[in-house]
Amino acid sequence: MRSSFSARHAFRFLAVTAATMISLTAPAALAQDVDKIIADKGCEDCDLRLRELRHLEIESANFTDAVLREADMKEAILPNSSFRNADLRRTELERANLSGSDFYKGAMRGIDMEKANISGAKFQRADLRNSDLNDSNMEGADFTKADLRDASLIRVKGANSIFANAKMDIVDLERSDLRGADFSNARLKYSDLDRVDASGASFEGADLTGVRFSSANLSGANLKGADLSSALLRHTRLNDVDLTAAKGLDPERVIGACGNENTKVPYGVELKTCAE
Repeated sequence: MRSSFSARHAFRFLAVTAATMISLTAPAALAQDVDKIIADKGCEDCDLRLRELRHLEIESANFTDAVLREADMKEAILPNSSFRNADLRRTELERANLSGSDFYKGAMRGIDMEKANISGAKFQRADLRNSDLNDSNMEGADFTKADLRDASLIRVKGANSIFANAKMDIVDLERSDLRGADFSNARLKYSDLDRVDASGASFEGADLTGVRFSSANLSGANLKGADLSSALLRHTRLNDVDLTAAKGLDPERVIGACGNENTKVPYGVELKTCAE
């Protein structure tokens, strides 16, 4: 019995000693890891989940195929970097500079990119479901065939951004700048586009079923072949828009909207003249 008791205590002593040594050396090891990431200009195919990478600064970094799930990368400066096929689920990237970076086929569900600079970035075929992109700068970014269902894009700067063939069901785009954006053949069912400026944007062939366009500016927008079934156009600005090219529009759901002499409307739709 005494021998067994002593062995147990010896094992516990060794375990506690080892854990203490690990806890003391862990910060230094992590610091060395960050230094190595900076020196190597990234970490391709590395497992960096849960890492503290706040303020990381690298130009043209390579994180292709890396696992960055739930990492803290707030305010990181990583322009023109590669995150192709990377795992960024629930990663924290608030206020990060990721302009010009490539997120092709990235797993990004639940990512937080609030107030980030992602202008000119590429998100083709990326999974961005339930993501937070509020107040971000995404001018000229490419979301072709991306999955943005249930994402929040409130007050984004999205002029000339591309959402062609994207899945955008129940997305909140309220108060966003979407001038000249391309939503051709995108699916935006039941999304909120209240107070957006989408002048000159293309919604050609888009599914706009149940979309809210209250107090939105759609002047010069292309709605050819768009499905406006159950959509609400309340106080919507429609200068130079051809609504006859769209389908499914319910005249009773066009309320207080305005247009000009170049606006074309289907039978039963009445518009007032827009104020200058």
